[in-house]
Amino acid sequence: MTKIGIFYGSTAGVTEEIATKLHEYFGEESCDLYSMEEDFDGFEDMLQYDYLLLGSSTWGAGEVQNDWRDPLLDMEEEKPDFSGKTIALFGAGDCKDHGEQFVSALGILYDHFIEAGATIVGEMPTEDYTFEYSFAVRDDKFVGLPIDEVNESEKTDDRIAAWLQTICLHLPQKENAVVGVA
Repeated sequence: MTKIGIFYGSTAGVTEEIATKLHEYFGEESCDLYSMEEDFDGFEDMLQYDYLLLGSSTWGAGEVQNDWRDPLLDMEEEKPDFSGKTIALFGAGDCKDHGEQFVSALGILYDHFIEAGATIVGEMPTEDYTFEYSFAVRDDKFVGLPIDEVNESEKTDDRIAAWLQTICLHLPQKENAVVGVA
């Protein structure tokens, strides 16, 4: 059975909560969960998976969460090959207080992994979000799943469920499952 690797960076715990929900959804036998701070040793960790879910919150002026910074710098130098890998992105942001860079970290991850040859799946419509700008918007869609637990926590489970329906079409497990989030 092909496993999915979930890799996340989280400072305030929101992205970690999303990653944990995804891990519970797919199940321990189907996926592995990695904290970028505690578990990530190098790109070999990611390259062992054909399917990856990558999560980051957005900080500062639209930057990735701190635990992603060094790996992305290393990625520019080492140039790991993610050809043949399917990746879906998720992340946390604040559309009101930081609407000028809402979930922009997803756009940074997107650019790095596209350049490394990955196929990115799981784009989401922007219509259900209020924000000024996001580097994560390409062709009028988010490149992954944006979550705003600060202002729109009541929408989180429905957003995760909709995103899972989209990405499960590209993943080895749960392809025909009815998606629900506990």
